[in-house]
Amino acid sequence: MIKVHSYESMGTYDGPGLRLVVFLQGCPFRCLYCANPDTIPFEGGKETCIEDIVSRAVNQKPFFGRKGGVTFSGGEPTVQAKELVPLLKSLKEEGIHTCIDTNGGLWNSHVEEVFGLVDLVLLDVKQFNDGRHTYLTGRSNSQTLRTALWLEQHGKPFWMRYVLVPGISDFEDDIRALGEHFKGYKMIQRVEILPYHTLGVHKYETLGQEYSLKDTPTNTPEQLDRAKALFDEYFDCVMMN
Repeated sequence: MIKVHSYESMGTYDGPGLRLVVFLQGCPFRCLYCANPDTIPFEGGKETCIEDIVSRAVNQKPFFGRKGGVTFSGGEPTVQAKELVPLLKSLKEEGIHTCIDTNGGLWNSHVEEVFGLVDLVLLDVKQFNDGRHTYLTGRSNSQTLRTALWLEQHGKPFWMRYVLVPGISDFEDDIRALGEHFKGYKMIQRVEILPYHTLGVHKYETLGQEYSLKDTPTNTPEQLDRAKALFDEYFDCVMMN
């Protein structure tokens, strides 16, 4: 059994092609801008049989085309890595492309097996500066960087995703440090700059929680252009999502 928060059919932002996105429950990070705060608690979600998810994916397979498939997001899907392993194996048997959207902050033998099984990893690098990363997420980025190195060393394709938050993750020195660190990686297929948004603020109100970044403005076009120009200096696969 695996704890599922919700599903999104025909997703177009979480991996290649059209995808069934399965949002899993639970996350050890506490990102200040989290758009899905209801997925953070480890309690909750619907206990779901692996067979039910495989059946749902098989039913949607005709819509996936050559590029689409299933993406596991959250929350943080590696929290349930042990349960994900047999699910990923079943989807592979059905010839379905699999992807995991992860902060890369957890590591154990089950997580390693998950990364070995999926076809593509969407690795969320929240901030390269560890102090600001800790402020932003409540956790160090050291394991995330080790996860990226593992993916590179094991020939596992990944997309690096970076949310551009004004005053937190848009500093030129930090972006340049990230670029210098990752510029030699061969397994990075895409670098996605994700503009900061406030679409999840209403969820905090519903949960009776305060949104910590309520005074943080969204990106200006000039900020986005500047960030893309910086990333373009180090990578030839930068996309503004």
